[in-house]
Amino acid sequence: MSSQAAELADRLARIAEAVCRHYLSNGHREGRYWIVGDVANTPGRSLYVRLYGPLSGKRAAGKWTDTATGQHGDLLDLIALSCGLDRLADVLAEARRFLGLAQPTPIVPRPEPPDGLPEAARRLLVMSYSLAGTVAETYLRNRGIALTPDLRALRFHPRCFYRTTDEATGANRYEVWPALLATVTDLDGRVTGVQRTWLDPSGRDKAPVPSPRRALGEIAGHGVQFGTAGDVMAAGEGLETVLSVRTILPAMPMAAALSANHLAVFRPPPALRRLYVAQDNDAAGRRAAQQLSCRAQAGGIEAITLAPRLKDFNDDLRQLGVAALRATLRDQLVPEDFSRFMASEIVTVR
Repeated sequence: MSSQAAELADRLARIAEAVCRHYLSNGHREGRYWIVGDVANTPGRSLYVRLYGPLSGKRAAGKWTDTATGQHGDLLDLIALSCGLDRLADVLAEARRFLGLAQPTPIVPRPEPPDGLPEAARRLLVMSYSLAGTVAETYLRNRGIALTPDLRALRFHPRCFYRTTDEATGANRYEVWPALLATVTDLDGRVTGVQRTWLDPSGRDKAPVPSPRRALGEIAGHGVQFGTAGDVMAAGEGLETVLSVRTILPAMPMAAALSANHLAVFRPPPALRRLYVAQDNDAAGRRAAQQLSCRAQAGGIEAITLAPRLKDFNDDLRQLGVAALRATLRDQLVPEDFSRFMASEIVTVR
């Protein structure tokens, strides 16, 4: 934490109850704690803020924990999440405004997540950030994928709890890892679920946990959408597969179904004329691509399978390079679609 942020955090901790009354007004004090439902100021008893104590250490004033999600932090974190602030500069400006130290900087809050999601998924989105400058951006760049303004379906969570169960005792154990979040939507654009990809803090790879990807909500039939589908689109399994194809065809709408089983039951838009199915080169991937293609053709949609040279299109991108991936796709696409959707200039991520 910067010295400026640390100083503001200390000032806030000295008046922790006043901070809570302002930002968590639907809560109440019980003894040494302020109790409320969550950082979004929902009534309830899941989130505890310590009101009194030293300014540092385990029992410091201003420290809080949400027992429902495992999230925790100090009062600067609470202000960031409560106000929906992505940038540290905006969080510090809001803290100064509350403390009467300076006029507030104009702030653009994050949009409210949609209703209808499981509460855990909704809270994840409330607490998420844009990708720029985060571990998630580093992870994607290490996969050969550059950030573009149209990746709004992807978010970053800096401290996402990962649950494991002790086989001997059955007790749950929690670890904290940064995570890439992907919002899943239906044909009407309604968010139905969230996938978490836990990441190593270095951004070099996924976190070293048994199941680094898990989803919440309704995933089957839906997908992580990039662009708005018209008469032509592509669908594939994983985020990295779809985003690798999109490196060559950035103007083509695409959807990541997030698994082979989900790709097999993906629901193409009814107005679609042609569907490209980006398969993974394993038995499950080939079977899922065939099942989706048969369903699409039965619905009057032309289905064309795109096959990588290696295990998947992200392997092609990273190991064979942009030029080889471009050639692979050019040979498999309808010529008019390649000229229509391909990038005039390919961005190479280093």
